[in-house]
Amino acid sequence: MILIADGGSTKADWIALDNTKKELFRTTTLGLNPSVLTEDEMFSTINNANDLLKVQNNVLQVHFYGAGCGSPKAAESLQNVLKSIFKRATVSVSEDTLAAVYASTGKNPGIVCILGTGSNSCYYDGKNMITTAPSLGYTIMDEASGNYFGKLLLRDFYYKKMPKRMASAFKTSFDLDTDVVKMNLYKKPYPNMYLASFAKFMLEYKDEKYVRKIIKKGIQDFFKYRILPFKKDNQTPIYFIGSIAYYFQDILDKVASKNNLSVTDVIKRPIDNLVDFHRNNSF
Repeated sequence: MILIADGGSTKADWIALDNTKKELFRTTTLGLNPSVLTEDEMFSTINNANDLLKVQNNVLQVHFYGAGCGSPKAAESLQNVLKSIFKRATVSVSEDTLAAVYASTGKNPGIVCILGTGSNSCYYDGKNMITTAPSLGYTIMDEASGNYFGKLLLRDFYYKKMPKRMASAFKTSFDLDTDVVKMNLYKKPYPNMYLASFAKFMLEYKDEKYVRKIIKKGIQDFFKYRILPFKKDNQTPIYFIGSIAYYFQDILDKVASKNNLSVTDVIKRPIDNLVDFHRNNSF
């Protein structure tokens, strides 16, 4: 049995294939970002996934692509956890950007971007992923991501910069007691997921001037730091993966056009494309 997983910070999608690469089942767990979570926390997440535990002794390969897996130390941490559970399996752990490449451009050159709970990008030349800068995560990077916008919404709410009608609805939608907020940000696990949870609020007000303004600025910053430094012409394919890109594609297209570029495709969830890539290529 083969397990293929695409893991963001918020959730991880898993698909199990038999030896002929026919799908057996799919399931979802919480995210497994080794840059944010301890090995014990990641072990606990998988250990609570009954669908995975039922087949743990039948799994011979695990291909995990995840947020926070870009550094060797972080990838090794998650690999240790997966090996401790799927004892018979060979385990590979790669960053989620590689999954985005496989799910979009495949083996062809292109710029591939992720706008989900976190954000990232690379230029894939057909063999190697080239980045503009290493990702330092949600505290100082992740432009135009869910946690980036969640941070802006929280800050604008407390500074009273959010439109009054929206601020009233925001207060009703979330527990904004300052002790609760600080507890989630500084003491509980998954602070990046907590921040990203506020970004969902923008969907209800996506036509509001305030929301469109912060979305546009966030995406422009993403282009500035994560796309334009590649210095590619407007014929280079550009792919976006993730919920933020998917739900705000109209603004994404406008920002791309402003920068004399165009978006080739937006994929909300890459797992199906990723599995197809594995079916058509040997690993």
